[in-house]
Amino acid sequence: MVRSDHVSTPAELSDFIEAAGLLSYDPAAITRLYAGHPRRLLLRLWQTLMPISLFLVGVAVDRFTGLLSNPDRARERARECAQLLVALGPAFIKAGQALSTRPDIVPPVLLEELAQLQDQLPGFDGALAMACIEEDLGAPVSEIYAQLDREPISAASLGQVHRGTLKDGQAVAVKVQRPGLREQITLDLYIVRNIAAWINRNVGLVRSDLVALIDELGKRVFEEMDYLNEARNAETFARLHQHNPNIAVPAIYHEATSRRVLTMEWIDGVKLTNLEAVRSLGIDPDHMVQIGVNCSLQQLLEHGFFHADPHPGNLLALPDGRLAYLDFGMMSEVSRESRTGLIQAVVHLVNRNFSALSTDFVQLGFLGEEVNLEPIVPAFESVFGQALEMGVSRMDFKAVTDDLSGVMYRFPFQVPPYYALIIRSLVTLEGIALSVDPEFKILGAAYPYFARRLMEDPDPDLRRSLREMLFDGEEFRWQRLENLISSASLQDQLDVEGLLDQVLDFLFSPKGGMLRQQLVDAMVDRLDALGWRAVQAMGRRLPKRLQPPGLRGMERMSVIDAQLLDLEPVQQLLVVLRDVPGFEPRLLLRRLPRLLAEPDLRRMGLQLAQGLAERGVVRLLRDVLVAPETRRAAGMAPVGSF
Repeated sequence: MVRSDHVSTPAELSDFIEAAGLLSYDPAAITRLYAGHPRRLLLRLWQTLMPISLFLVGVAVDRFTGLLSNPDRARERARECAQLLVALGPAFIKAGQALSTRPDIVPPVLLEELAQLQDQLPGFDGALAMACIEEDLGAPVSEIYAQLDREPISAASLGQVHRGTLKDGQAVAVKVQRPGLREQITLDLYIVRNIAAWINRNVGLVRSDLVALIDELGKRVFEEMDYLNEARNAETFARLHQHNPNIAVPAIYHEATSRRVLTMEWIDGVKLTNLEAVRSLGIDPDHMVQIGVNCSLQQLLEHGFFHADPHPGNLLALPDGRLAYLDFGMMSEVSRESRTGLIQAVVHLVNRNFSALSTDFVQLGFLGEEVNLEPIVPAFESVFGQALEMGVSRMDFKAVTDDLSGVMYRFPFQVPPYYALIIRSLVTLEGIALSVDPEFKILGAAYPYFARRLMEDPDPDLRRSLREMLFDGEEFRWQRLENLISSASLQDQLDVEGLLDQVLDFLFSPKGGMLRQQLVDAMVDRLDALGWRAVQAMGRRLPKRLQPPGLRGMERMSVIDAQLLDLEPVQQLLVVLRDVPGFEPRLLLRRLPRLLAEPDLRRMGLQLAQGLAERGVVRLLRDVLVAPETRRAAGMAPVGSF
C-alpha cells in the first residue's frame, strides 16, 4: 500500500520535449528545437557514439584474434551488446527488439540475448512512478486506487507496470511511462535521421529513402508513447473482435488514464511459450497457436487493423481457453485495397502466375509503374517455384522471405511501412509457434483462412480472383475447387450456407458459362443414353418384321447407369461438398426456389431441349432407319456414339 499524501514533483519528471509542446512527431519542429540547444545534442552524441565505438572495436579485436569463435566468448559479447542497448535508452531498445525478430541478420547467440529485451528490463524507482501518476492524474494515488504496488511487476523499453486495485475492487495493471522518455527518444531519432540523410546524399548504393523510414519509425514511436492513443487502440481492437469467443482484451479505465499513465483490467494468464503451464490449464498449446494465427489473419485481411508486436509477453493463454492480447501501443493499418491485393497475390502465387504476381507488387506499392517487370518475373519464379513444389502448406516462411529479400535488394523495390510491420508480426508469431511445434509452418496454418476468405468474401475483386484460381484458361479445374473447399473446411468459423451461396453465385455468374455448358452437355449425353436404351428395349419386343432397319440383328448393349447424379460435374460437386463439415443435402433443397428463379437455369433448360431434339433427329436418321451393314459400308459412326 502506498502512502496517501501527495508526492512533490521531482526534477526527473520534467520533460524538455513535452514542455516545448511537441506531442507528435514533427521532424521540422525537432530540428528547430535542437538548433537552439546544441549542448543537448553534443552531449547525446558523446553518450551514444563513444560506447558503441568501443564495443565495436572490442568485437573487431576478438574476431581478428579468433576469440569470437569461442562459444562462451561469443555469448559474453552478445550479452554485452544487449546490455549496451539497455544503457543507451528506449530508442536503442526498440532497435534491439526489432532485430530480435530478424534471424536472417542476427546470429543465433545474439538473438537469444536480444529476446530478453522484450519482457523483463530494469525498472525505474517506484517513488518516481508514483509521482508521475499523481502529476498526470492530478490527484494523490490513494484517491484513485484502493491499493497500488510500489514495485513494478515488469518493465519494458517505454515504461513499467504496477499491479493495483481500484476503489470498486477491480484488479488493474497500471502502466507508467519512463520520465524524460520523449526527450531521450526524440534526440536519438534526430541523430539517426541526420545520419540517414547523409547516407542518402553520399552513398549511391542505397536506393531506399532512409529519412522516410526514420520518419515512419518516429511517427510510430511517438504514437506508442501516447497512452491515450494506446487506450483507443485497445478499445478499437476489442470492438473489432467482440464476436470472437476465443479472444480477450483488457478493459480500459479512462478515469485513471492519461498520456503517460494507462490503467487497464488485470489479466491472469500464462505465456504461450510456457508449454507446461499452458497444459496445466487443460489447454492444447497447438490450439492456442491456431487461435493466434487465425486472429492475426483476421486482423490483417478483414479488419485491416493489426497488432504489430505479438511477442510472447503480449499473448497469454487464459484458464477459460481464450487468448488474451496485451500492449496496443504498436498497431498498424492496412487499406482495403492492400488487403485485397495481398489475397490476390496469394492466388497468383498458388497458380504460379508469376507475371500477374509482379503486377500485384506494383499495385501494392512495392514497385513503381515505370519499372520493367520482365527481369523480375523469372526472379519470382526462382524464389517461389521450388518452394511451391512441396505445396503451400509446407512452404518455409522464413526461407521464402529471406530469398525474397534478396530479390528486393537487387531490383528497385520500395518496401511499404505496413509490409515491414506485417512481416515483423508474422515472423514473431511464427517464432512463438515454433517453440510449441518445431514443425510448424505459418503459411500452412494460414492457407485455410485464405481459402475461406476467397470462398466467402463478396468483394468483386476477390470474386475475380476466385475465378482465376478455378479456371486454367477456359478449362474448369475441379481439383482446385476441391482443394480450396477442403482447406476452407479446416476453419472453425466456416459459413457452410454462405459457401453454398457463393458456389451458386459462381455457377450463374458470367464466368460460370463454361461450367453451365458442361452441365448441359453432360445432361444431354445422359438423357440421350436413357432414351436410346429405351428405344432398344422397345425394338427388341417388336416382331422381327416390324423392327426398324437399324435395330435388326443388334446385339444387346451394356446397361448404362442412368442416374442423373452420376453426371460428372454434379458428381464431382457432390464429392467436394460431402466432405465439408456441417453440409447436409437439405441445404441444397432450401435453395431450389432461388435456382428456379435463375434466368440462366431457364436458358439451360432450352439448351437441354434443343440438344436432345438434335440428338433425337440424328438417332432416327442414322441409328433407327439405316441398317447396320449400310452404316458400316458408308463408314458411319458406330451405334450409340456421338
